[in-house]
Amino acid sequence: MNSNPLSAPSPDLRIVPVDAILPHEQSDAQRSGPLMRRLDAAQRFTNPPIVADLGDGSFVLMDGSNRHLSMRLLGFAHILVQVQAYDSPFVELDTWRHVVADWTIAQLLAALDRLPGLQRRETAGDHAIAKVILRDGRAYWLHAPAADLKQRNAILRQLVDAYHRQATLYRTALSDNEQIWSLFPSGIGLVVFPDFSSDDIIAAALHGAYLPPGISRHIVQGRALNLDYPMRALREDLPLQAKNDALQTWLREQYASRGIRYYAEATFQFAE
Repeated sequence: MNSNPLSAPSPDLRIVPVDAILPHEQSDAQRSGPLMRRLDAAQRFTNPPIVADLGDGSFVLMDGSNRHLSMRLLGFAHILVQVQAYDSPFVELDTWRHVVADWTIAQLLAALDRLPGLQRRETAGDHAIAKVILRDGRAYWLHAPAADLKQRNAILRQLVDAYHRQATLYRTALSDNEQIWSLFPSGIGLVVFPDFSSDDIIAAALHGAYLPPGISRHIVQGRALNLDYPMRALREDLPLQAKNDALQTWLREQYASRGIRYYAEATFQFAE
């Protein structure tokens, strides 16, 4: 990405109907439960999901699927989001790697071999959908013929579910395998996925061809974090326009009181 992060625009924050947001991936069962309990008790809404406006009243969810699902299950009619154009130079689409931990290599390989239509090979090919790198140094390409995006994503969901249900899944953006094994001492395998395009993400959302949880990674320059917006303002039984008017008033107050700080550098946030 060639954009200068110093010129990232102010975030476009809006309150939109929860049901107008179209997820492109499944929610993460290991993360949704605890998050839902925290949101139910929260007095402030901190980190808005990132969405892309489709121009017809609906939005594709880029990041924040577990927050979106939790709010929907808690009965919220509206949610605070950050709207970002997919063709913006401040958006980069990448993929997470999955560290499979608290399991054994034998269990992982057995789970993969039980998947119908999936083959482990030592070389890449036209039908490779992922690569698994084992802690002992072995590596395999995972092949599965798929006629279209919907079939490919269904196979990917089966693949991730094969280890997600019984092992612990960690996401990482690191590419140095030795560093990964050092930081995740209980990790036994690393699953690497191919790149996706924004068209892939939008198509997955529009057609319900969901990706597994935690594969797509949207890097957004100028992401809004730690808003501390009053949760009661989202819970109130008011028209959507009234809620957005209140949000804009609150934002003007934040800017006037210098309550917003911009960090241009990349950061590591530990309190997530």
